Amino acid sequence: MSDASTSMSDASTAGPMLAADGTPLKRSLRKALRREKMRALMLIAPLLFFILLTFIAPIADMLFRSVENQIVSNTLPRTVIALDDWDGQEEPGEKVYQALYFDLFVAAEAKEHTKLGTRLNYEETGISSLFRTTGRRSDDIGEAYQDVFEDVDPRFKEAGFWYDMMTAGGGEPDTALMSERLGTMNRLIADLASGDIGFAPAAEISALLPKTAEAYTDFAIFTALADGDVVAEEDPWEAVYAALGVDLANAETRDAVQVYEGPGADALRAAAAAADQLPAGGFKSAFLDVDEDWASQGVWETIKTYSASYTPGYFLNSVDLELSADGISPRDEDQQIYILLFKRTIFMSLTIMFSCILLGYPIAWLLANLPVRTSNLLLILVLLPFWTSLLVRTSAWKVLLQQQGVINDILVWSGIVDDANRLVMINNQFGTIVAMTHILLPFMILPLYSVMQTIPPSYLRAAKSLGATNWTAFWRVYFPQSVPGIGAGSILVFILSIGYYITPELVGGTTGTFISNRIAYHISSSLNWGLAAALGSILLAAVLILYWAYDKIVGIDNVKLG
Repeated sequence: MSDASTSMSDASTAGPMLAADGTPLKRSLRKALRREKMRALMLIAPLLFFILLTFIAPIADMLFRSVENQIVSNTLPRTVIALDDWDGQEEPGEKVYQALYFDLFVAAEAKEHTKLGTRLNYEETGISSLFRTTGRRSDDIGEAYQDVFEDVDPRFKEAGFWYDMMTAGGGEPDTALMSERLGTMNRLIADLASGDIGFAPAAEISALLPKTAEAYTDFAIFTALADGDVVAEEDPWEAVYAALGVDLANAETRDAVQVYEGPGADALRAAAAAADQLPAGGFKSAFLDVDEDWASQGVWETIKTYSASYTPGYFLNSVDLELSADGISPRDEDQQIYILLFKRTIFMSLTIMFSCILLGYPIAWLLANLPVRTSNLLLILVLLPFWTSLLVRTSAWKVLLQQQGVINDILVWSGIVDDANRLVMINNQFGTIVAMTHILLPFMILPLYSVMQTIPPSYLRAAKSLGATNWTAFWRVYFPQSVPGIGAGSILVFILSIGYYITPELVGGTTGTFISNRIAYHISSSLNWGLAAALGSILLAAVLILYWAYDKIVGIDNVKLG
């Protein structure tokens, strides 16, 4: 006993057990295990990357698009800020129209104002044409100021004169203004090139003429980075003259100009003296001259309501609600279509699924119980539709089901149906259910067949030998073992049918289309990708909820493909 105690004592004092290379055994085992995990990770890395690229990333992008609304704040940054103080009770003041003009002018130069109009037109009909019209005529508003200043001093026509005045002859640059305007322009024009602008506004001139320096900086950035031209050689935008008019309309600025001694000081003093010749009425009057709809309170409420970078508006529209200045409210009755489409999609998908079960179960039973040669021949017939184009199969059903089609002709010929009362079987829910049941039936038969093949026939013989009838043997012995195949086929058929849009579009008419048809419409025709993404997200959520319910009721572990 003492020798054993001595040995254990010696082992404990000798330190940790070592591996062959002299490192502690525990550390060596952890290192080997970590190496095995890294090797396994590298083996599945291509699959993980493929899933991330083709599945996770598109879903994440869809979810982001369903709430993203940065186009308003990026295109009209000054206007959004100016509208913060607007209470929505009266028409916006001159400050808001002034901000809108300078934002809209830059957006029109970048050809982004039409995208903004399209976005807001989803919420308020008519805004798209309003933005297009005003964008085309934004030059005219600035030309009214340009004419006044060029009459006062011809040097205002010269590009070099403007460049020297805005740089103050090479004075200290206003880097903060330059950085701020670069950030704004980059948000507005996503593909704006980077490079040397060859211009920076002078701190002295930006303090004296803040609006003018801001407008000229926008012009310089766009000229150098978007057009690739030399700033000093290009005539400034009409908006720059309008900005100068805004600055000189301020009495304090006119007083400061009198003591300014930088480049163009005499021209600025002459322009200040002619301030009373500037267009009367300001920017509000100019906008109303372009289009009286700018006086509509609904237009401004829409701009303000959707000025946030992220919005629940798309999801609200997806459930027949809308986001307005007063909060959330129901849409007009003639626009409430999405809840109906969601209900129709779920109902018809379930109907198609049960139709496939009723038709597919007997066929799968025959395939599993007939001799191999016969079952293989029948299996080829089941797979035959996969070798035919989906459009061809759908078009064939149009020929069969239409009122002058094959089925109606046979019914009339046999006397079952009168020629004047031919059945309406196409362009409705019936036509969609029939065509999609035919298309999706193989997806039910194959899982059922693969599961039924594994059920030993001896089980039925044993049940019958114990006194069970044919029905009892089937219902108590055979059917429970085929439930995993029913579950697998049901999930396949339901998920495929809920996302179908080609077949319902061709044979569904107005009452047989799915929500997926509206998603396809918004993606390819109306280009309302935000609403399409919201509808898709809701559809995805509905499928996941039904999947969860199926798991709770049946158990996803019972689903087998054979």
